[in-house]
Amino acid sequence: MPYEWVKPVAAPEESGAARVSDTPLAELHLWPYRSLPVRGFVIFMLITLGLIALPLVVMIGSPVLWGLLPFIALTLWGLYMAFRRNYRDGYVLERLQLWDDRVRLIRTGNRERRREWEANPHWVRVSIHADGGPVPHYITLNGSGREVEIGAFLSEDERQELIKELRPLFGPRR
Repeated sequence: MPYEWVKPVAAPEESGAARVSDTPLAELHLWPYRSLPVRGFVIFMLITLGLIALPLVVMIGSPVLWGLLPFIALTLWGLYMAFRRNYRDGYVLERLQLWDDRVRLIRTGNRERRREWEANPHWVRVSIHADGGPVPHYITLNGSGREVEIGAFLSEDERQELIKELRPLFGPRR
């Protein structure tokens, strides 16, 4: 799944005064799924280059080869730039940090500025909107007068699993 719970190392206990720690009790990292890793992209480009070059072997020494080379180079450059843009646009990381007294959601992406949201976890309400959101089973956190989305880039099944993990963390403790 393209999310994981991170258990940070607890800060050492301070003697005497009450300990104030900036280390979260739990942290969740979410990111978009990558179906083609960088290694796969390199292999794909090499295979594409080989398949394009194979028919050109017969044209070596012919003036036709020089007429085709700019178009082949343009094709390979276009493929490379499209994949590069896809990787750059797909870099999104959402971090949900949970302390006893606050919860923070930080979203960073390549083309957008860093966005943060904080609230008291006791008053945060987790909602899943089966219909009406940008995606089916859209998850939102509501608190401190704002409603924020979390994990909109996850698949529908992954969002349904995530909501099961988030619900017990927020609201009144029983």
